[in-house]
Amino acid sequence: MSRSARLSFLFVAVLVLGGVAVGATLHAAGRAARKEHTRAGGPAVASGAVRLDDPHRSLFRTMAWGPHRDEIAAVPAGRLTGPRTASGVRCLRFHAAAGTGLCLQAVHGTLRDTYRAVILDRRLRPLHHYDLAGTPTRARVSPSGRTVAWTVFVSGDSYAGTAFSTRTSVVDTGGRHLDANLETYVLTVDGRPVHAADVNVWGVTFADDTRFYATAATAGKTYLVRGDRTTRTLRALHPNVECPSLSPDGTRIAYKKRVKGADPNAPWRLYVLDLHTLRERATSEHRNVDDQAVWRDDHTLVYSLPGDFGSDLWTVPADGTGAPHRLVTAALAPVFPR
Repeated sequence: MSRSARLSFLFVAVLVLGGVAVGATLHAAGRAARKEHTRAGGPAVASGAVRLDDPHRSLFRTMAWGPHRDEIAAVPAGRLTGPRTASGVRCLRFHAAAGTGLCLQAVHGTLRDTYRAVILDRRLRPLHHYDLAGTPTRARVSPSGRTVAWTVFVSGDSYAGTAFSTRTSVVDTGGRHLDANLETYVLTVDGRPVHAADVNVWGVTFADDTRFYATAATAGKTYLVRGDRTTRTLRALHPNVECPSLSPDGTRIAYKKRVKGADPNAPWRLYVLDLHTLRERATSEHRNVDDQAVWRDDHTLVYSLPGDFGSDLWTVPADGTGAPHRLVTAALAPVFPR
């Protein structure tokens, strides 16, 4: 092939690749724009006042297409499929307890997006905010509302593979004491301290303002760990636990577990661990659950699965009985009144 022919071929290839890139960008932009318009058959959503301390309302991030998508919305606690009252506050991840909220948000820039954690008061007004080192993935508030935790991906974008790194932070809601990275805590596995560069910690769930549970990973294995902010320690309790969620009575942990023979891209099933006996039980949800489940009460789990609007909320008994059923369409990150 002559030099001129090679240059012509290269020019045509560049044009084709450029066209593909432009087309993909326009398609993505068009899809994003469509989500700003109300979709037929979607839930009814309207603006209104939302409070985090209303005992008669449940909260979640509404995924319904339209101008209120991604806003924190309230519905009657006894009628989760009822009309939604949208707060105007948009969050990628959200949790709340005792009138305190934690909202992980995108900050849209000219060249790229950045992210921040915002602590909210009972009327969803910002109290403190913190710049995040990566993409938000988990958020939790302690039962008292006085301590919050968040996890971000600082590399990679999925727990399914092994090439990812997380950073988990814990801070009191007064903004006085920030533990910026739980990897600085002393991790012990089988009674031995672990000193390794590959330690990752994610998915905090609080027992109280100083004690918590989380996932720690090292040497290709994951563990349920019990954490203590006073002693700055993490102690491994049980293997193969990810994204734990403590029951309201403090006796059990719901979590996603990697199961043998599953699709490597969809490896998790929903389990419950008794903290006294360390015996685990599979729930009757046999699909892949890539979420940090929420306890609706001491007997019932709620979690997200992909849906027509991006995510639906499903529920299943925690004791392994019954069958899963869809609780709410077009919703994510639920919070139930206590």
